[in-house]
Amino acid sequence: MPIWGRVLGTVFGFMFRGPIGALIGYIIGHFFDKGYSRDFNQMGGFSRFFTSQDELKSQAIFFHALFSLMGHIAKADGQVTDSEIRMATALMDQMNLQGDTRKEAQQAFREGKANDFPVEEVLREFKASCHGRRDVLQVFLEILIQAAFVDGKLDKKEQHVLESAARHLGFKEHEFLYLLSMYEAEIRFRTGQAGGSRGRTHSQQPHYSQQQSLADAYKILGVNENDDGRTIKKAYRKLMTEYHPDKLVSKGLPKQAIEIAKNKAQDIQSAYDLIKQVKGFK
Repeated sequence: MPIWGRVLGTVFGFMFRGPIGALIGYIIGHFFDKGYSRDFNQMGGFSRFFTSQDELKSQAIFFHALFSLMGHIAKADGQVTDSEIRMATALMDQMNLQGDTRKEAQQAFREGKANDFPVEEVLREFKASCHGRRDVLQVFLEILIQAAFVDGKLDKKEQHVLESAARHLGFKEHEFLYLLSMYEAEIRFRTGQAGGSRGRTHSQQPHYSQQQSLADAYKILGVNENDDGRTIKKAYRKLMTEYHPDKLVSKGLPKQAIEIAKNKAQDIQSAYDLIKQVKGFK
């Protein structure tokens, strides 16, 4: 058990209140050391991110669940590819995981590749840690979908793992399929102007037309081309609210993962701008 809480408590207590203050400081420091040792030892390297006991526990669980599930999905088709490893590494870079925290993420990724990986238990613990907050769970699931598509396609076994994960997180089948199609639309929309698309339809659509771009924009917003401007604007505002970084952080999404939500918000904004331009409304 650490002793710095007792040492500092005693010193400062003596400075301000003499011997009695020293005794009180020692007692307070003892409980601090006890709690610090118990919680920080349990959380490992991820604990360095957080400033409170509850935040430490819930967000360390987020990171462990995220990277272990990424490892589990990568191994689902029997072999972890270089692109999948690069994806995990890039995500660690994006989240600025360094030192022991990065080692913790790498270890979680390796754990997920094990044949006996307890995926249901990990997801149940994660869901409980964020109190079932739907928006945080959805961002988590969307990161997993992104990881599964890193090699440009979605293997059936990988999709099965994603479906199972979505179900354990409380998403219905049609909700998961919507998120899947939405992500494919985002990737096509994001890369289409560069001359191609990614995902399962890559070989079928070597050229990305303005019509396809507009169709994907509607999918990203979850609206139909026949919807009026008011309906489209309402859907846009709802999505932008859901993916607002400050809101997601306040609900428990680690700040290190917020860049994912920012990318999503940028896609939503770009899709809305294109639809506005084509339909001619403000």
